[in-house]
Amino acid sequence: MRKINAQDIKNTVKEMFMDLNCNIGDDITTALKNGLETEDTDTAKAVLTQLLQNNEIAKSEQVPICQDTGMAILFVEYGDKVIVDGDFNEAVNQGVREAYTQGYLRKSVVMDPVFDRKNTEDNTPAIIHTKIVSGEKLKITAISKGFGSENMSKIKMLSPSASVDGVKDFVLDTVKSAGPNPCPPIVVGVGIGGTFEECALLSKKATARAVDSKNPDARYSNLEDELLEEINTLNIGPAGLKGKTTALKVNIEYTPTHIASIPVAVNICCHACRHKTVEI
Repeated sequence: MRKINAQDIKNTVKEMFMDLNCNIGDDITTALKNGLETEDTDTAKAVLTQLLQNNEIAKSEQVPICQDTGMAILFVEYGDKVIVDGDFNEAVNQGVREAYTQGYLRKSVVMDPVFDRKNTEDNTPAIIHTKIVSGEKLKITAISKGFGSENMSKIKMLSPSASVDGVKDFVLDTVKSAGPNPCPPIVVGVGIGGTFEECALLSKKATARAVDSKNPDARYSNLEDELLEEINTLNIGPAGLKGKTTALKVNIEYTPTHIASIPVAVNICCHACRHKTVEI
């Protein structure tokens, strides 16, 4: 068994959210530059150039990439040989609390979703998804998820007869109806299978996969490529001002499901696709 101090978890989470809100991943930078090379209109090129400049300024001055510094979401792989010395959930939330306060990140969480909608004033509680795995490590993937894009996400329970064409139609219809609202170019996370809630989790997790990665199953990897190509013919373009770069990547995650259904969820992330993974 391995003991991990809750203070170390708190410090790790704090550093992750302060870092990922100011420093975009190299995979996103490369994808934006690739889009700049393929665009053939001055407007589309100008938008992508501004996004690259914005990200560079954020990095050099250590200020947020976007004013919406999102809701804190964590996917945790919790080793079954790990003992946390302290309160794990409180450690995570304290890390988020300190990151958003000391890092001057916008606090966007309201405690009650319907009635008083009072701001919690520290961006907690975080959304924590924990999976028990074999080993003596904690693997934490942190995401700052803005809600301009989150609001454009959808879920649908398809019948098995819908097959792959039904999945493609649903993904394309979701992106088409979102239009300029999620601040394209976007990353499209698709979760397929499981249950109503499981495919939604998979779609969110898919947005945290590097855009230069591929699904290890060739069938799903090919589907990712097909969907990306079709999405980029929609002519929504950077900032919704038309162009070839509506999406930077489509990432698909799948899991077994019931014989009576094909659950599909589409979680859209804006160009500020902020995530980081750390092992403790």
